[in-house]
Amino acid sequence: MTELADFGAQMTRIAGEMRKQSDDTETAVRAMTKYAVDAIPGAEYASVTLVSGGVIETPVIVGDDLGGEAGDLQRRLGEGPCIRAAIDDVTVWIDDLHTDERWPRFAAAAADIGIRSMACFFLYMDGDDFGALNLHSTRPHAFTSEARLLGELFAAHAATAFGAVQEKQQLRAALSSRDIIGQAKGMIMERYKLDANEAFALLARLSQDTNTKLVDVAAQIVVAGPETS
Repeated sequence: MTELADFGAQMTRIAGEMRKQSDDTETAVRAMTKYAVDAIPGAEYASVTLVSGGVIETPVIVGDDLGGEAGDLQRRLGEGPCIRAAIDDVTVWIDDLHTDERWPRFAAAAADIGIRSMACFFLYMDGDDFGALNLHSTRPHAFTSEARLLGELFAAHAATAFGAVQEKQQLRAALSSRDIIGQAKGMIMERYKLDANEAFALLARLSQDTNTKLVDVAAQIVVAGPETS
């Protein structure tokens, strides 16, 4: 129990480091996979599977290429433990890919490239997005029951940190959009001698007439410059 409590404290520290060090999704995923390999017994490689709008992604791997290759296999075959963990909110482990029968095509292909055992943990995401933290080993039976328990605890903390990073990224995008719209509005005001409300109404009408997002219309105006606004 003390060892588990110590690991929980370590995970809290790691989650805090992830939030501080990561400014975007890719950096956060890279940090998550690195810490996972360092912290969870049996893990040689790690990857993160993201399922967004029905599209399966494996954006970052750490260590060698085996984690990424396993993700590519599942993407192509449409089956595998990482997808199952991400979509069904379950922990999935494979003791030996040579004998596992749940995903026969994936198991055979993954074993051929040198992966023998895996453990996949659900990552909570907001909305309709799903994720899984995936650990890989070249040895069979690499993940003990203790490693699985630690992996679930790690995934819970990592998902919280990942969500915080995504919120920061979304906030920066929103602030950037507001700045671009403000610049475009100022250029229109100066060019056509309109007040702020009239300039914004013109932007909104251009957006509606061209079926283009308001921020994209504003960006086009800013890029074009004041003489063509």
